[in-house]
Amino acid sequence: MAVSRRREPGSDDADAHNSGLLSVQETGCGTAARAADDFLLARTRPSKQLLEHVQEQIKGHDAFTLLDEQLVTYDLIRHAVDESRRSNTKKVVLVTGGPGTGKSVIATQVLGDLAKRGYNVSHATGSRSFTTTLRKRVGSRAASLFRYFNNFAAADTNELDVLICDEAHRIRESSNSRFTRRNRRSGRAQVDELVQAARVPVFLLDEKQVVRPGETGTVQAIREAAQRNDAEVIPIDLNGQFRCGGSEAYFVWVQRLLGLISGGPIHWDGDQAFELHLAGSPQAMESWLRAKQAEGYTARMTAGFCWKWSDPEDGRLVEDVVIGEWRRPWNLKPEKRVPGIPSASLWASDPAGFSQVGCIYTAQGFEYDYGGVMLGRDLVWRNDMWVAQPSESRDPVVKHAENFDELVRHTYRVLLTRGLRGCILHSVDRQTSEFLTTLGVNR
Repeated sequence: MAVSRRREPGSDDADAHNSGLLSVQETGCGTAARAADDFLLARTRPSKQLLEHVQEQIKGHDAFTLLDEQLVTYDLIRHAVDESRRSNTKKVVLVTGGPGTGKSVIATQVLGDLAKRGYNVSHATGSRSFTTTLRKRVGSRAASLFRYFNNFAAADTNELDVLICDEAHRIRESSNSRFTRRNRRSGRAQVDELVQAARVPVFLLDEKQVVRPGETGTVQAIREAAQRNDAEVIPIDLNGQFRCGGSEAYFVWVQRLLGLISGGPIHWDGDQAFELHLAGSPQAMESWLRAKQAEGYTARMTAGFCWKWSDPEDGRLVEDVVIGEWRRPWNLKPEKRVPGIPSASLWASDPAGFSQVGCIYTAQGFEYDYGGVMLGRDLVWRNDMWVAQPSESRDPVVKHAENFDELVRHTYRVLLTRGLRGCILHSVDRQTSEFLTTLGVNR
């Protein structure tokens, strides 16, 4: 969904392979897996989510207990920072991992620890929703630690000891925008600005979360920038390791379903740690999610960007997402305000966000217990294959992209992996819905 025509200065939100990486090996796999399964399945001990405890994190409290692989990553980053100071050298830490591998948890742990130890450290993203929410959660004293990628266009070389670039797949080609004054325009690539800004830049990314043209945060781009700036690269791969949330079986099922890994779609055989259902209607989806919310879980509805996104009218949201007789509004536009409706930045964390359908740019970077995803006609199943239909997209930038097929698959991958405990799907396309029923998904 396209974002607002006005943007907060510094926000990188748009106008809206890991070959050779160090693999973090599991230690005590059986014990750790059993303990983590017990933790995830225990209703009386729900998973702690990043935004609920980030204030304690920044204050240096241990609000999270990192899992084995995350602890290894955490220690490797701290070692790189200490070694860089001792040897007076620049090091780039490159952390890759899919949804649920704990990248942002690691980022906040490192931020809180290094700030407590006296390092000049900052956190940056390309997401206004993510950064705004983090700032709100930590309070005014710590808010200045959270910045945007394009805040570093004019930074001095090694201005910071450490710059933690979270959601680094959202790095853009340039920090310049139509709002940038001519005398402040940068001639460098944004990734070079970030590498140069700190003695140790730390990049945490998932390449398959690139969902818009112009997003250039890839392993190769970061490696090339490190080489241009005489920096040693320390690669850390969290992919395929034990997950801190969600289901590995479900994640593989989604990847196979969307053709993002080889082998084609597979039958869903179930996972006791994760619920997957197919809804025959959006009413059934919403009813199921409301029941989960009544049990004390968090739940949200999202959709592909196949419906227009109107400005509020007469102080109310317009119900743009229409499927048969079912109507709901999109989440509030970033620059708009409506009484009783959470801002776009708080849609995923404010309980009042349930009544709106979230878009990719609002949901990306956030997690909740249960997610509902409406598949639009921008990606349909025809003749044993997915067919991308840019004419069905209402995203004015993405629909004209040469790689629309890739971007729309990445979009649904993100939406389908926001729920940590379960997901319910509904396709507005009859043939696609019929295909999904053949995969063993419970209606």
